[in-house]
Amino acid sequence: MKTKASSLVARTLAFGVLAALAAQSANADAVQAEEPGAKTVEGEAKHWTDASGLAEVLGVNVNEAKFMKDWNLKFGGWLNSSVSANFHSSPDKYNGPVTFNDRTGELQMNQLYLYLQKAVNVSGDAFDWGGRVDFMYGTDAIFTQAYGSPAFDPRTGAPIKRGNWDLHLNSHGDRFYGMAIPQAYAEFNLPVGNGLSVKAGHFYTPIGYEVVTAPDNFFVTKPYTMQYGEPFTHTGVLASYAVNSNWSATAGAVTGSNTGGWDGNWNRDLGNWAFLGGATWTSDDAGTSLALTSTAGGRSEDSSSPWAMYSLVGKHNFTDKLHYVIQHDHGFANNVITAHSARNGTGTENARWYGINQYLFYDIDDKLSAGVRAEWFRDHNGFRVWGPGRCGASTNVNNGAGDTYACGGTTAATNGAYPWEGSNYYAVTAGLNYKATKWLTVRPNLRYDWTDKTQAFDAGRRKDQLLFTTDVVITF
Repeated sequence: MKTKASSLVARTLAFGVLAALAAQSANADAVQAEEPGAKTVEGEAKHWTDASGLAEVLGVNVNEAKFMKDWNLKFGGWLNSSVSANFHSSPDKYNGPVTFNDRTGELQMNQLYLYLQKAVNVSGDAFDWGGRVDFMYGTDAIFTQAYGSPAFDPRTGAPIKRGNWDLHLNSHGDRFYGMAIPQAYAEFNLPVGNGLSVKAGHFYTPIGYEVVTAPDNFFVTKPYTMQYGEPFTHTGVLASYAVNSNWSATAGAVTGSNTGGWDGNWNRDLGNWAFLGGATWTSDDAGTSLALTSTAGGRSEDSSSPWAMYSLVGKHNFTDKLHYVIQHDHGFANNVITAHSARNGTGTENARWYGINQYLFYDIDDKLSAGVRAEWFRDHNGFRVWGPGRCGASTNVNNGAGDTYACGGTTAATNGAYPWEGSNYYAVTAGLNYKATKWLTVRPNLRYDWTDKTQAFDAGRRKDQLLFTTDVVITF
């Protein structure tokens, strides 16, 4: 296990190397861009209040290189770092089953995120091709890795062989920091009707409201629904089509997992395919929308028992400044071992999880917004919330007998799996979103969690928790 000092040095060096490589690439392209009137990546630095990204503040923007423009390429990313303060006891320093910002009293570099994209022009006029590759380093990486092959078989409880996509990019010598490749896909525009966009590869799920990518959320902390009730990524094919300005639809097939097509790998259960898709309606003034997305299929190559869920997300702008969002998720998995069935010695049963999230946002001015989120999540059988989330995600990654490098030990008592029980989970979060510039955002929030049954906090000794978390997002 690395020490805190060595981890900090390694992360600082990694960031410095990436910055140096980006600058070197930019300078190389600038030398090649010798055509009259060609724009180079070297130029005067913009004032920090006018720049759209940190690269422009430094006077180096890779995307202005001739090569990048000729090929319609975009290189981007961000740095996201957070710190949390738990107002209640936390002897293991975990914030219960709260994930992403899961450590208290410790500065976390959640995401050092880089991507390279060639966007496609979606239209009915001509064929186009592109794609995208994303790379993440930080404490969030473990939650976005393709762990669709879980540590244990959901039906038998036996350790199973997990996929070797991005679970094995790092050596597991560091409990908290790792790497992930959450997206790597090709994309095509087929000139059919208004244009049919098709992704093929590994990509983020279209299900739900909140997302992995830090700049695209209002709150720094994540809801139970996102972490425990929905997939993060898929491996397969997904087509998207805009029927008109009011209606759009997605449909595809996903594979590579023992969990019905969730978080699929490239080399596990490739013979098991599941449906992924949905439809979205948007009002004429774009102020109201309703989206229904779903995934459904057999659990794995060895089991045709259904594993499915749907998510319904509604949005409405009461005024230009006041915005409302409501989300309802409902999922189920049949013939699986749950906390309830394990304790009663009944073998397997049909598991269910469901809940409702509500959001209210108010734009105080162009830079500052306030928001409130209220969540109820029901893990009916004690099947989905097995936390802290980092413990479950890091279990059996070396295809052993349940070892967990992030939490230590091989038993529930030592790896921190204390919330494994059917219960209702409630959370109310209030926060601010301050966009100091186009490329710098600060998001403080205060969150109160409680349960009606399980002692999910304070290392399994409390039913509630008060948590303050703040972070900073710097886009490149």
